[in-house]
Amino acid sequence: MKNSIKYNNMKKENPMSECCKDNLFTRGHDHCKCGGQSNAIYGLGVVGALFYFLQNATTFSLVMVGIGKAFFWPAILMFELLSYLGM
Repeated sequence: MKNSIKYNNMKKENPMSECCKDNLFTRGHDHCKCGGQSNAIYGLGVVGALFYFLQNATTFSLVMVGIGKAFFWPAILMFELLSYLGM
């Protein structure tokens, strides 16, 4: 009987639960900031792709297509590569 009372009184407190209460960008309390270098490289790739795709865009629709391609170029690259390899 004493063990069950002791167990009920014990609360598992999460010390990180209060730190993300007001932050909309942290979901699931992801406090590990891993991959900072790869994010910077991807960001440089996006900026370079924006310059490449938008340099000759003359209409609004071509600008929108260029922005979409700039953000999704890794997925397009992998799709084309795997299609080429027949996988």
